Parts: sequence; structure tokens; C-alpha cells
Amino acid sequence: MLFNSAQFLVFFPIVLLVYFALPLKIRQYWLLIASYYFYMCWNPKFIFLILTSTIITYLCGILLEKIPNHKKLVLASGLIINLGILAYFKYFNFGMELIQAVCNILHIQLTVPTFDIILPVGISFFTFQALGYTMDVYRGEIYAEKNFFRYALFVSFFPQLVAGPIERSRNLLKQLATPQRFNFERLREGFLLMLWGYFLKIVLADRIAIFVDTVFGDLKKYHGFYIIIAVILFAVQIYCDFGGYSTIAIGAAKILGISLMENFDAPYISTSVADFWRRWHISLTSWFKDYLYFPLGGSRKGKFRKYLNKLIVFLVSGLWHGASLSFVIWGGLNGIYQVVEEMTQPLREKICKILHINVKTLGHQILQMIITFILVDFSWLFFRANDLTTAKKALKQMLKLDNSIILFNDALYKCGLNRKNFNLMLFCIGILLFADICKRKNINIRQKIIEENFILRCVIISFCALFILVFGKYGPSMDVSNFIYFQF
Repeated sequence: MLFNSAQFLVFFPIVLLVYFALPLKIRQYWLLIASYYFYMCWNPKFIFLILTSTIITYLCGILLEKIPNHKKLVLASGLIINLGILAYFKYFNFGMELIQAVCNILHIQLTVPTFDIILPVGISFFTFQALGYTMDVYRGEIYAEKNFFRYALFVSFFPQLVAGPIERSRNLLKQLATPQRFNFERLREGFLLMLWGYFLKIVLADRIAIFVDTVFGDLKKYHGFYIIIAVILFAVQIYCDFGGYSTIAIGAAKILGISLMENFDAPYISTSVADFWRRWHISLTSWFKDYLYFPLGGSRKGKFRKYLNKLIVFLVSGLWHGASLSFVIWGGLNGIYQVVEEMTQPLREKICKILHINVKTLGHQILQMIITFILVDFSWLFFRANDLTTAKKALKQMLKLDNSIILFNDALYKCGLNRKNFNLMLFCIGILLFADICKRKNINIRQKIIEENFILRCVIISFCALFILVFGKYGPSMDVSNFIYFQF
């Protein structure tokens, strides 16, 4: 079930009405039923997969407290089983392809098996959330949840089940233990968040996707500035697509009385790649920091190990996103960017001091933002390509810079979006940029709307909803488009 589907627009109000009509003590059971139904709408048989992960990590949590002398064994067992399940569904065929490629290079006659494995939606998200709980219990940062149904709800809570944010047990479990009564203020704020999320997804992301898919769908026809524009727009597309999902999830949870962690914080107004990754997919970045970077030693074992640990984290992050070398290269590039940034920081500061450059000026900060965006955006090419062959082809075609004329004629209007839709896309990107600038300046637009008088507030909200309904891209025959991160 997609957030941007008619099915969800019926499902969510029913969940809300029943939830707030039920006594507080049994609301968690209703949410668990709703969450399992929500997940089964994709493929009913995969409910056994999420149930298996839930049972294993639940038992691990109990055993970690019951037999403290064998904590390492219990933790290792839980990690191996859950990561083994994830590896089978997501990486088995990828591993077989790598083995086949190596055999071909070495001229070894070997045919390795591959299987038609369907990737369960959201498996990386709920697996990491469950493993995070296990490691929190192991560290003594949270109690082992004794109520199985509450723990099952923690793993499967439907707003953030399939694409995050990847919640921490010490935040979400405690909230699920104390259901909240209906609150109109939360309803209003959650609704406004959901409206913004729908704007990002169906007005911006899905419109941009038409242009990007057209260019990447025919790399023989499109080259040079077509691909440059497509990669730039893809950076906005994936932000709006994933940020839209996270915002809808946060808004839906808020209406239910649950506060989820923020997942994006105006990332493209970052002045360094390190700053970008503090603001992009915050729940995953912080997960890797807490459960991989620090256990590897973090920055405690010298600079070389610190840089190596960062590279490992980003290579693993790339592999987490997809079973392809192009995703590994994407992650590796972002790791290299950060290492180089940190290594060259003293030199850059010295140059600025010699040249009397005021790094606090707006002009210098804008320059840093542009450089950061270019670096991050270049890495997105490998992410969008999905496989190494397509990435190499796109990179080769992008370097044919002999068609700059398309920036000044009507050629860009023939890549799936006519002039009207292309200009509307640019206008909406401007709205996004304005909203992100306000966010960085701690200007809460939602609060400004709420503070207006009743009539004006209703007019603004009604206009926003109407704008989304009129200009949203719903696809042919109202076939809603998937969220990009569902494939991870």
C-alpha cells in the first residue's frame, strides 16, 4: 500500500477513527493489526519474514538479560540469522554474479546458480531497526521488551515500516508503551506535514522522474548537457521522493501521538559533504555511526583508522542501498569526499588566511554549497544508473559536451515534460529551496500558518491541498508511482 494511493487515503482515516475510539490499553493491538495489514498489501507471504525477524530479535533481547554471561553469543546469533536472511534476499544473486565475473576473468569454466528472488519491500529498514534494538539491549541502553505484541508493533509500525525513518528503540518503544489521547493540535500539525510530503512526492518528485527517466532510458539519444541536467534533477527527485515519504510518515505518526525522528534537514544547503551527511537520511547515517563506525573504533585509534573506518561505513552504506557495484562506488565516493575534506582542511584554512578570505561571508558559503552539491550530485549518477554498465555509459555520454545549445532552445521541453510542466517543475523547486532556507533559519512555516486567523488558515490549507490535487502526477489511469527507497 502506497502513501500516494487511494487505498491509503481510505485506510488511514479508518485506522485513526478506530484507534481513538478504542480504550488506551488495547490501542497497540489495533495498530499492530493495521501495520501487518499495511505490509501484507504488497505480498501477504512476506508477513512471515517480518514475523520471523521479530521473534528472533525479541528472544535475543530476553536472553541478553536472562543469561548475561553469554551475551556475546546471543548477540552474534541474532546478528548472523537476521543478516543472513537479509543477505539471501538482497545479495545472493549479486554474490553469484561476482563469482561468475571472477571466473570469467580467470578463464575458469564454472556456471554459478542464480534464482528468481523477490526482494521483500522494506527488508533493509525493518531488519536494521530490529538489530538496533538488539544492540541497545546488549549495551544496556534499554530494557528488553517483555510485551511481545508491543515489540512486534515497534518493528512493524506502519508509517515508517517500509522506508524509515529507522527508529531507535529508546525513542519509539517508550512511546508505544504510553498511547496518547486525541489531540487536535497534533492532528493539525501532522496533516500539514503530510500535505508537504505529498507535495514533495506527487507534485515534484514524480514530475521530475518523467524527465530523468526519459534521458536515462535512452542514453544513445541523449548525451552531454541532457545527462548533466538529468543528474542535477535526479538529486532533487530523490530528495523529494524519499524526503516526501519520511515527511508523510512523520506526519501520520504525529497524528497517532507518536514522534518520529527527523530524517532530512535541508541537505542541499550544506557547506561540506560531511555536513550534507549530517542532514541526509539522518536515521540511517546515525545508525551506521552508532552501530558500525563506533564499534570499529571511530576516531579513537588514530587518523588512519578513522579514515579507514569512514570508508568502510560508506562502502557498507552503498551496499545497503543496492546489490550492485554502482551503489558501492556511490558510497565509496562519498566516503572519499569526507576523508579528503578532513585531510585538506588545515591547508584550506591556511590558504584562506593568507588570501584574507572571510569564510563567514554569504558569498563564500554559497560557493561552498555549490561545490558540495557538485560533488554529491556527481555521485548520484552512479546511484541512478543502478548498475555499473549503465553508469559507465552515462558517464561517457555526459562528457560529450557539444550540445550546449539545448540550454537556450526548446530541446529540454521534448524530454517528457512540455514547457508548461517544465516551468511548473522549476517553480516548485523554487518553493522547496525557499522552504529549506526557512528551515535552516529556524523559521517554522507550519507554525506561521497555524498562528493565522481561522479563515485565512483554512484558505491557505485548502489552496495547498487543491494545488497538490491539480498539479500532482498520478500516472496513466491513476497508477501511482512507487517510492524510490522501497527497493532498498
